[in-house]
Amino acid sequence: MTLAPLFDPADFRIPPGIAHVCAAGETPFLRRHDAAFSAYADDKSAGSPGRTRQEARLAAARAGAARLFGVEAGDIGFVSSVAEGVSMVVESLDWRPGDNVVVDPDEYPSVVAPITLQSRPEVTLRFARMAEPAAVAAAVDERTRMIAVSAVSFLTAARHDLTALRATADRAGALLVVDFTQAAGWMPIRADVADFAFSSCYKWVLGCTGVAIGYWNRERQAGWAPSTAGWHSIASMARPDWSQRPALLPDAARFTRGNPAHLGLYILDGALDYLAGHGIEAIQRHVQTLTVAMLERLREADIPSTTPPDPRHHGASVCVQSPHASAIVAGMERRGVFAWNGRGRVRVSFHGYNGAEDMNRATDALIAEWRAASTQEETTTCA
Repeated sequence: MTLAPLFDPADFRIPPGIAHVCAAGETPFLRRHDAAFSAYADDKSAGSPGRTRQEARLAAARAGAARLFGVEAGDIGFVSSVAEGVSMVVESLDWRPGDNVVVDPDEYPSVVAPITLQSRPEVTLRFARMAEPAAVAAAVDERTRMIAVSAVSFLTAARHDLTALRATADRAGALLVVDFTQAAGWMPIRADVADFAFSSCYKWVLGCTGVAIGYWNRERQAGWAPSTAGWHSIASMARPDWSQRPALLPDAARFTRGNPAHLGLYILDGALDYLAGHGIEAIQRHVQTLTVAMLERLREADIPSTTPPDPRHHGASVCVQSPHASAIVAGMERRGVFAWNGRGRVRVSFHGYNGAEDMNRATDALIAEWRAASTQEETTTCA
């Protein structure tokens, strides 16, 4: 297989000699972000004109995030993290005793933890494999208030059928809340399938931590309001009459209660511009050419993957479950391959700066370390 990188690897801070295949954990930083730091420092130091430029950069990042999510700019706001965004939705609902939320048993903590700590009243979690729409439908009942799901599993890279989940939520009169973190930045997104959706920005989106994209489907949930506010989320900055309840901003900017993370938004604006310059459909074709090729090589090596083989059903990662995952990833690093470890699996993730050479180096390293760990286990068992 011959496939050159789609992005110029020199555009990124990839350490020399490294195959960087851990986009699902952290992507390398774009070198263009150096200019974002400088521009923010200049604007922060420039008084009121500088703040005007900061707000303009926020608006540009908002428009870029809307294009990424396939929605209008007014539907987009910013939160500090997916966990904060999900928490705002959870805290805004009028929960009743006996209500439940359906989640995957292996869902990411940012999606589930805010629900587990809802205590007035407590909310019951129901579990169903999101990759099996029939199982989700069987778990839902008249007291289901929400289906909360990642578009792509962080654990296995299985892609979920959001259209089917939307239909199930509608039959129950429930919300569909989606985390697009493992999808945003490499595949086309239609966020309007969800009532609320979020994505972190430090993975395939090529941004940084501290800023996450929030989406409010104003058509489906026209009356939604968060349960708390701040100076940035209220409609008027005139001298307030605090004896009256303040009106909120009319659009998804109400997600941001206090000062936006302007530096992170400068970085995000540049990242979104970079992605748009390559085309999201082209990025998807590129990375999934690599995932399919790696899955085939692992199959030939008799190494099972928990990632579905069909690219229509998987993300931009290849996952291999192993009790020796930590040792395997450490061994891959010694071979010059940055992969990702956690929760008993090795995860290799591709982006546009990878090509066939990186895929083959990563696969060779994974096979070698897998076999070494297996040999060590057999030796220990025999002893």
